[in-house]
Amino acid sequence: MTWGAVAGAVARRPRLWAPAVRQARRLAPRRWWRRAPFLPVPDRDWLRFRAETQYGDPDRAPDADDVVTWLEWARRFPAGQQ
Repeated sequence: MTWGAVAGAVARRPRLWAPAVRQARRLAPRRWWRRAPFLPVPDRDWLRFRAETQYGDPDRAPDADDVVTWLEWARRFPAGQQ
């Protein structure tokens, strides 16, 4: 699976757009605009750690279904909701 497949899976589900933006904001490092690649992407080491703990391979991209499931969960249980 590639990151393009993940983006496509999210793009086909408008109900996940807002949770995806919220999660992207939460995962973006502070002052991301000061470091290359000048995009709000999570830290590479953190992504490798998450891939290794989930899939056993630090270089594996996430499955689109896994990301959709995670965003569905984030949509139903937003942070701060009691």
